[in-house]
Amino acid sequence: MGFGEQLRANLGSAMAAAGTGLLAANELCGACVELLGVDGAAISFVHGGVSHGTYGSSGELGRHLDELQFTLGQGPCLDAVAHDRPVLVPDLAAVTEQRWPAFAGAVLDAGVRAVFAFPVSIAAVPVGAIDLFCYQPGPLRTDQLDASLHAAELAALPLLDLMGMDWTRTDDSGEPWTQLASLERVEVYQATGMIMAQLGVGPAEALVRLRGHAFAHDQTASEVAWAIVRRALSFEADQDGEGSS
Repeated sequence: MGFGEQLRANLGSAMAAAGTGLLAANELCGACVELLGVDGAAISFVHGGVSHGTYGSSGELGRHLDELQFTLGQGPCLDAVAHDRPVLVPDLAAVTEQRWPAFAGAVLDAGVRAVFAFPVSIAAVPVGAIDLFCYQPGPLRTDQLDASLHAAELAALPLLDLMGMDWTRTDDSGEPWTQLASLERVEVYQATGMIMAQLGVGPAEALVRLRGHAFAHDQTASEVAWAIVRRALSFEADQDGEGSS
């Protein structure tokens, strides 16, 4: 068995040992870090061009960088799903790399130089992505790329377990995405409702205000949302959306 085939087999074995659901997703991300030689990994699900949540990560680094993509509305996982193909960035600091200026800046500040995203599909529909992060710049080797594509195939399984349904029979009723809502960042939507009440704006504007505050204060959307839910932050005092704490 070649090295690439061994990597694929080891990824499958690591995930199988974890069982199902979130445990399997976390185990897969951890296995990617250990076996592929990357420094962080996360699995996100995406709908309507928006990252709706993280359903697996190798640890704080992967989860934080995935959260940034939701906060900023840009990043490799969103592009991987939108175009249904891998997004490979061996050096975010390269002068020719102009994508995701806000996300790239935040990632570089975290010491990460390379990012790789692979779409996760169910019934031939991309519904998320697995992201890999590296502190050192450089492309993935052929065997690493092959194993990463296999990891993206495996990443669909925890979501299927969580959904508890047959996606090949999904109709136009939207039922799968209704169930996905139970896994979304609940605190963000609670905070969005509070901003709507404070400022008398609609949900889209309220979410823009929340994200804008997070970006301006170098926080994630979830961090700002928790402050609003705890009533440590209110937008009532500042109609420009900066809020007060």
